[in-house]
Amino acid sequence: MVSVVQNIAIDCADAYGLAKWWSGVTGRPLHAEDFPGDPEAQVLLSEDGPVLHFNQVPEGKTGKNRIHLCLRPETSRDQEVERLLALGAGFVADRRNPDGSGWAVLADPEGNEFCVLRSTSDRAAGGHSG
Repeated sequence: MVSVVQNIAIDCADAYGLAKWWSGVTGRPLHAEDFPGDPEAQVLLSEDGPVLHFNQVPEGKTGKNRIHLCLRPETSRDQEVERLLALGAGFVADRRNPDGSGWAVLADPEGNEFCVLRSTSDRAAGGHSG
């Protein structure tokens, strides 16, 4: 017997607002029953896969994430970094290498870090993993 990942829970101050932001990042819809002010909200990543589940909590983020999302964009990594910065992400660290490998570390509007990896086309063009 095994367990399946039902959701990936993210603590935040504004569950609906952050879920709406991540919906824009992923291009995936919010759950139909989620509304502004709800203490919980979900982004439906796929019909049968896990969801991003946002939980409103009273305390703020205090340290580095121990778990984070890694995004593989449809466009190039660098184009996606620019798009996400324009949506309100913060730039945390540049882990991109001169040979084109590596990733960028960004943060959502509440400071939760995530990585932007190279796209499939970036990877096909050369370089190492990431």
